[in-house]
Amino acid sequence: MHDTEQTHPLRVPKRMQQQVQLGAAQAESFAAAFERLASAVDTVVLGKPEVVRLALTAMFAEGHILLEDVPGTGKTTMARAIAAAVSGQWRRIQFTPDLLPSDVSGVTIFNQASGAFEFHPGPVFANIVIADEINRASPKTQSALLEVMEEGRVTVDGRPHQVPQPFLVVATQNPVEMDGTYRLPEAQLDRFLVKLSVGYPVEAAEIEVLRGTHQRSPEQLAPVVDTDTVAQMAEMAKHVYIAEPLYAYLVQLANATRNHPQVAVGVSPRGLIALTRAASVFALSQGRSYIIPEDVKALAVPVFAHRIQLAPDAAMRGATGAQVVADAFDQVHVPLPASAA
Repeated sequence: MHDTEQTHPLRVPKRMQQQVQLGAAQAESFAAAFERLASAVDTVVLGKPEVVRLALTAMFAEGHILLEDVPGTGKTTMARAIAAAVSGQWRRIQFTPDLLPSDVSGVTIFNQASGAFEFHPGPVFANIVIADEINRASPKTQSALLEVMEEGRVTVDGRPHQVPQPFLVVATQNPVEMDGTYRLPEAQLDRFLVKLSVGYPVEAAEIEVLRGTHQRSPEQLAPVVDTDTVAQMAEMAKHVYIAEPLYAYLVQLANATRNHPQVAVGVSPRGLIALTRAASVFALSQGRSYIIPEDVKALAVPVFAHRIQLAPDAAMRGATGAQVVADAFDQVHVPLPASAA
């Protein structure tokens, strides 16, 4: 639902409207394109509109997505549907214990005909990379994704190679099966802008699947946007207006996680930047060119929770990162400036 209130205290002040590059018309255009893309993915992933929109928010925020859930809930289907709806190159990597780093990034091979070494790019060279069951690969292979997820490039034999832009990694993992899996280290988790759980479908959607009335596969989706449009929309999100009180609000939320008695390591500055970027996209998806506290609240758990390292005793008692985030919101007051004039 679009925010049409013209007197919101955190909207762009009248005296600054000429300085802000993003107008209401552009925000509405972004929201329309975002909704078309979400509706297309919804036709494949039934009954999960909120998860789909969070995943798309991460994409336009130029972040990466980690989908974690039990088998058979549609994690890979959602990743493939997003890839199909974007008219770009995509590749799927099935992570297994014997997968090597070079199987991900590529390898340099000597060409006898030319007498020179040639780089053969791996499957990571695509606009959208689906890393299926990422926790089944060894830590060494998992780390092959670190540089490319953060820097957008791969270094092989001392030479950097840029991946296509835009670039998005959609990784899936199963939290239940522990045999033959390797826990993602904190440094790897921090590279994912959001961590989402697809969950079981709602009853009506599951009945529709059982009846066989819904058999659409991701490959049947017609592309809704191209890579140039994705890049343009991501650039628009960098110009969303953020009122000064909201900057303090964001920092206070991060500090509340860092000072929580059950937390060993709270949200890093990188996590705070990630939430700001995601909230900017979320605001645009609602047709607004400015952020309000509700945007922050909608995204704090998927952006913050997986970055919080609980103290050992708290983890043993069943505490979660989501609970820590909820406590942080209880402690920090919502900014409500008296006037935006």
